[in-house]
Amino acid sequence: MAYQRKGTKNGWTLFLLVLTGIVLGGFIGSLAQGVPYLKWLDFGYKFGMVGNPLEIDLKVIELTFKILIRITVSSILGVALSLFVYRKL
Repeated sequence: MAYQRKGTKNGWTLFLLVLTGIVLGGFIGSLAQGVPYLKWLDFGYKFGMVGNPLEIDLKVIELTFKILIRITVSSILGVALSLFVYRKL
């Protein structure tokens, strides 16, 4: 069994908390999209392969590659909150 001393922090914990903050922040931003006074939470920028993805047709299998990163105010707030929680652990 691997024991961890109190006061040491695990990198996987940080990764999972930040990932949770991004997902929950994005979810809250998409929910706030229809509310007029919370519309600013969904403000952000998309970058990546926005228009047309890379497609490879091999006649047996067709592969489509697309990556899109969407950074919004709510996802940044989610990451900040997750880092705050990590520091308090």
